[in-house]
Amino acid sequence: MSVFSHSEFDNHEQLVFCHDQETGLKAIIAIHNTNRGPALGGCRMWHYASDEEALNDVLRLSKGMTYKSALANLDLGGGKSVIIGDPRKHKTPELLEAMGRFLERTGNQYIAAEDSGTSVPDLKVMHQHTNNVAGITERTGIDGQPCNGDPSPATAYGTFVGLKAAVQYKLDRTDLNGLKVAIQGVGNVGYRLAELLHNAGAELFVTDIHPEQVERAVRELGATAVSQNEILSLDVDVLAPCALGAVLNDESIPLIKAGVIAGAANNQLASQRHDLMLRERGILYAPDYAINAGGIIDIFYERIGHEHTKVRAHIETIADTLGEIFRRADAQDRPTGEVANELAEERFMK
Repeated sequence: MSVFSHSEFDNHEQLVFCHDQETGLKAIIAIHNTNRGPALGGCRMWHYASDEEALNDVLRLSKGMTYKSALANLDLGGGKSVIIGDPRKHKTPELLEAMGRFLERTGNQYIAAEDSGTSVPDLKVMHQHTNNVAGITERTGIDGQPCNGDPSPATAYGTFVGLKAAVQYKLDRTDLNGLKVAIQGVGNVGYRLAELLHNAGAELFVTDIHPEQVERAVRELGATAVSQNEILSLDVDVLAPCALGAVLNDESIPLIKAGVIAGAANNQLASQRHDLMLRERGILYAPDYAINAGGIIDIFYERIGHEHTKVRAHIETIADTLGEIFRRADAQDRPTGEVANELAEERFMK
């Protein structure tokens, strides 16, 4: 398995392969860049088809965190970790404790947070063996209500703010009433985004690999359930990918009818050239790491002193960032993802 010549390596500072024979833990920790501060990023647990798939995912995700933190003007670097295994079958307290011990060995270079397949209770188990975890402190959430540290509400709110900005820019409408939105994935973040859109009057179409989550959205939000094969090609105003990455690719992009893509999933583009492909088709793409930065903003404030009104105000600057990206992209006739990368690099390369 190639590492240094891997297409996604991109000068990562550190890559740690973790194995604990007793618990069965197999994990990878990737630290991409620490120019602005310690690398912070989620710890994902997923049933990867191969070790190569896990490596590709962690390299892409950790790089994305560097860009995300820089674009959100946070004093953080970018990192990520993945645990290889089905979180519904293979997760045990002992395995999580082993992961905590590996996190401790990175020193203060990488801080783990919640991600797909992990939760606040999981991070608290890891915390028994390390301080290199975040998003576990009970505090007042951005809505003024008690929060257990889960950054999902902040991520969903930031995505909602960014989606509104994209709709206003592309479709010239500020009212979301009747807006048709297809949401791919209604887990922790996707469901909360669906709630916000439902309360704003949007018409929802949803899918997820877990049927019970779709059924909940149908029952509680009046959403229409569609198959995973249909969701990307629906005739809707907005497509919101909120599951795993690489969903915007050679096969899917020609099928997309939505004028706006604005979702919370990381690494939505299968490759950088798909950024240009979307622009050539007249689709406005809200770069994923710009629009889904609400969670990392929330966790950053947990570390420096959390005040929910300041967190909410900072999250709402996502709309301004996206507006700058959209305007520069149009003025220079360039893809939005390319422009977002340029803005982020100006900030973390210094």
